[in-house]
Amino acid sequence: MPARHQRASGILFTGFLVFTLWLTATPAKAEEPLPNQLEGVAIQEHLGEQLDLSIPFTDHNGQAVTLKNYVRGDLPVILTLNYYECPMLCTLVLNSLTKSLGGMDWAPGQNFRIVTISIDPNETPKLAAKKRASHLEELGLGDADWSFLVGTKENIDRVAETVGFGYKYDEDQDQYAHPAAIFFLSPEGKVSRYLYGLDYKPRDVKFALVESSEGRVGSPVDKLVLSCFHYDSSIGAYGPFAFGMMRVGGVVTVVVMAVMLGFFWRRENAESGGLH
Repeated sequence: MPARHQRASGILFTGFLVFTLWLTATPAKAEEPLPNQLEGVAIQEHLGEQLDLSIPFTDHNGQAVTLKNYVRGDLPVILTLNYYECPMLCTLVLNSLTKSLGGMDWAPGQNFRIVTISIDPNETPKLAAKKRASHLEELGLGDADWSFLVGTKENIDRVAETVGFGYKYDEDQDQYAHPAAIFFLSPEGKVSRYLYGLDYKPRDVKFALVESSEGRVGSPVDKLVLSCFHYDSSIGAYGPFAFGMMRVGGVVTVVVMAVMLGFFWRRENAESGGLH
């Protein structure tokens, strides 16, 4: 088959996978069997599961590392499972995450770290370095704490199984079918939150990090605002929480009343002083 026909076929196949994965993420009136290419391609949430931090990988500099290099007990970690030569879906996931990070007032290395692991065991540190450079350039934060790793199939699968990431290699198309999601780990390496889809809002990413850190990162205001929202597992995002909104409204009311009372008290004292 000519190379241009192979490329066109690959793009059509990838588009089909993206469309089908989108369909599987939305309610359907009648359950239909998935195509063979998508059997087992899904996420089973394993909240609270501990990741084995001794699993070895190779980083974008060609250095031997383990997950312990990134999950150190101090900061939460965003974990993504992609592959660097993915023609479509992985790029969309990573681009969305990069865009979200650009809209936050936090930076990788300050309040959190990011680790991206290739699900293709044939990819190299050179490819990882190239992919990393493109996203760091887009992010515009210099050498941010975002590591891109490669590893053996056995070690990739160990991480994927822990976080519940189901993916599948299609030999005919020489591509991987996989879900669109990012994962959040506690500072100790426990799976704490999932965000799904191709649009990661800065607010949702920040909330997930505050939750994952168990209060170790984020200002008092961040934590107060988070109390207004709850995680909706049906959509993989955060939505307003009525009681939280009421709680914040109560706090605001108290603050406003305190300011007003203070103003009147000062004015009354000033007037009393004038009488004397």
